[in-house]
Amino acid sequence: MTVSQPHRSTLTDVAKLAGVHVGTASRALDPANENRVNAVTRERVRAAADTLGYRVNAVARGLRKGASGLLGVVVADVANPFLPPLLRGIEEGVRAEGMSLLIAETHDEPGSLEGILDNLVSRRVDAIVVSAGRAADASVVRDFSAIVPVVLAVRSLGDGLVLPAVVHDDAMGAHLAVDHLHALGHRLVAELPGPADISSFAGRTQGFRDAVRRNGMQDVSDRSAIAGVPTVDEGHRLASALLDGPVGRRPTAVFAHNDLMAVGCLEAMRERGLDCPRDLSVVGYNDAPLSAHLRPALTTVRLPSRELGLHAAALALAVLEEGAPDGEPVLLPPELVVRDSTAPVKH
Repeated sequence: MTVSQPHRSTLTDVAKLAGVHVGTASRALDPANENRVNAVTRERVRAAADTLGYRVNAVARGLRKGASGLLGVVVADVANPFLPPLLRGIEEGVRAEGMSLLIAETHDEPGSLEGILDNLVSRRVDAIVVSAGRAADASVVRDFSAIVPVVLAVRSLGDGLVLPAVVHDDAMGAHLAVDHLHALGHRLVAELPGPADISSFAGRTQGFRDAVRRNGMQDVSDRSAIAGVPTVDEGHRLASALLDGPVGRRPTAVFAHNDLMAVGCLEAMRERGLDCPRDLSVVGYNDAPLSAHLRPALTTVRLPSRELGLHAAALALAVLEEGAPDGEPVLLPPELVVRDSTAPVKH
């Protein structure tokens, strides 16, 4: 089941208007916990809710740990082939505990996460796995983590936000890609970057730049071009700009920040009569199921999405049982999968 963003005021809106923390607003509007908030503050919160037309879902009033058997999962785009294995891993991880998933989608639209989290809380989920956060969402996620346990997966949020998390070593993945291209003799390379306010893509950019510098290569990326969303269309747009640029700055190899963007790059090459890998080597990221079936089969960095999902499920169950765990985020290592889209540089 998927949940779309509701068009209504959120609990965070109520808290801001009342001048209180979102956790205080939640307790003030919950008959089971309202006595934990002083009367003056409680009335101020209720007045703010009335002003905004905010209504608490009836099932949310019974919110308590382990009450519903539902685990909320927030993803960016269910059409992304990277996500089914991730969701499968989460589902496998909680199935034995009798839990089911309630999946919500942000479409990677900035500002959409707040309403979605509010909706999931209103549906009485026991915990939420967030895999679609952007940098600006840190304060929103922090506020909601005071109401319901939150686990971060795939993307971290920074800003000093300390929550249970499982992420991929994206910088190391980029190092593997660049080292592979260097070994094939490539010296002029470029990246097709995803949105800079998403931690996984920021990590890949940092890793790419560091590895290019370490190997003495030349980065000819168009730094004015960044994908708004990590899609085939955006990969096509960025690759087209790169391929239509000055001849002296055309790369012999490209590192795309995900496999969808790599597909867009391959399309742009075909439109210009260019062959992969003879004219341009291409490396993707994620090792989505489609990658091995492209022509040419895509060299890519494998992100173990099912394993990541299993870890996220285990963290969510641990938080429900024991509270937030201490320690650093779980960091999963990358693996380079070499296929047919990369070859020695043409001289």
